[in-house]
Amino acid sequence: MTQKQNVLAAFQSGEELTPKQIASRFNVANVNAVINSLRMEGYPIYLNAGKKGSDGTRLAARYRLGTPTRKVIAAGYKALASRGPKAAN
Repeated sequence: MTQKQNVLAAFQSGEELTPKQIASRFNVANVNAVINSLRMEGYPIYLNAGKKGSDGTRLAARYRLGTPTRKVIAAGYKALASRGPKAAN
């Protein structure tokens, strides 16, 4: 499997991963490129911002596979419609 397929499989199994975890676990040099490529293929990958822990320290942000909102889906359809009939093919 490719790096991108391995990352996707981890997300599909319900894992939430930090950029550092993706880089080290899957030997990915450019995490943003892998995430953006998956997004362009239609996978709804979200970055949850790091929250403060109980001791006040900032926790790392994590990527996860989610469910797109109606607003996001509508924006996608509008973008396709604005490009004309050839864009849907």
